Amino acid sequence: MRAPSMAAKRFNVLPGFGLTMGFTLFYLSALVILPIGGLVVRTLGISWAQFWELATTERALAAYRLTFGASFIAALANALFGTLLAWVLTRYQFPGRRLIDAMVDFPFALPTAVAGLTLANLFAVNGWLGRFLVTPNEEGRLEPITLYMPWFGVVVALTFVGMPFVVRTLQPVIENFEREVEESAATLGAGRLRTFVSVIVPSLLPPIITGFALAFARAIGEYGSVVFIAGNLPFKSEIAPYLIVMRLEEYDYPGAIALAVVLLLISFALLAVINVLEQWANRFIRG
Repeated sequence: MRAPSMAAKRFNVLPGFGLTMGFTLFYLSALVILPIGGLVVRTLGISWAQFWELATTERALAAYRLTFGASFIAALANALFGTLLAWVLTRYQFPGRRLIDAMVDFPFALPTAVAGLTLANLFAVNGWLGRFLVTPNEEGRLEPITLYMPWFGVVVALTFVGMPFVVRTLQPVIENFEREVEESAATLGAGRLRTFVSVIVPSLLPPIITGFALAFARAIGEYGSVVFIAGNLPFKSEIAPYLIVMRLEEYDYPGAIALAVVLLLISFALLAVINVLEQWANRFIRG
């Protein structure tokens, strides 16, 4: 029997499958499976009736509405303006382009607490932007926008942390988009608007939806940048992660576990949606 040629073998710089798979499972178990398993085990100690009661209190429902509503608005804003930003950074050359492109990753590197403090100072009564967004109260004193529009600060913070997900998802797609397709559409008599609607948008729609889902999932679990700007008023500007922390500080562990499980289940559902969207996007691009 002839030995297999070197060309028939696949060279792999890492060790064999057994060793690398063992390290992979150990790493995944230590960081993901064990913590989630511990949460599930603690949840089993709560009856279904008690779990439902703790997860659906009026304060919890108000926190869910703000968390998911603000996350949806922030992800929608990121999908719109992030697409425009990715297009400009990819298609145009201008002074300072590399600096702006590097600043897109700034929310990744900046600690969320620092981001929250920065945004809070920016939209304070005497802040650079907050001074233009104030209103006098009954006593004639100026109040910042985060008091009479408590959801505003939450949306701003979630938009800040979610913006890179949309831009970095779209940039490779726009870079690989063939300009000959646009030129062919123009040659056939299509104007700029029709080329954009009929040629560009269908190609960019799958990554836009994927970026939207990633930004939405990231915003749901955000905590550090929100607590400093939102005000954290119950039923008004209190997000679900902050309520979980409050339950822990009150030693209400069953209440914190119930809220955490709800967010965990929703996060798993979002991950499943993101995977489906990615598969659909790959089939759409290849087709």
